[in-house]
Amino acid sequence: MTPPEADVARPQAEPTKASAVLSCAMPATLVKRADFLRAARARRVPCPAFLLQARERDADEDAQGARVGYTCSKKLGNAVTRNRAKRRLRAIAREVLPGSARAGWDYVLIGRPGATVSCDFAAMCVDLERALRKLHGSAE
Repeated sequence: MTPPEADVARPQAEPTKASAVLSCAMPATLVKRADFLRAARARRVPCPAFLLQARERDADEDAQGARVGYTCSKKLGNAVTRNRAKRRLRAIAREVLPGSARAGWDYVLIGRPGATVSCDFAAMCVDLERALRKLHGSAE
């Protein structure tokens, strides 16, 4: 059975191209446990809704751009609550990090029980900006 002629004559749609803004704006994601452990031994900046851990990567490591990781343990609650907390952390990172993160740094956002899910989103964004200023202001 051959396809109808109308299908053959139909022009091919151009493949959709990923937006340049999305591809370069968001830092890469940390995936290896060793990277999270190195960040845990580095600087910490507490915020009401989350904890920010950050470290500057060594010269021998891949120093391209910033990387970010997210941690929400079972202390936060059930799977629904943990996933909601991670979504909120990813959202504030997407809002703040492209303009404030530094290349060659690893950042880890850790959710806090009760606070990460219920805190005001705008307040969380302001807290992350303040934490990054405090972190990088003391590093200079």
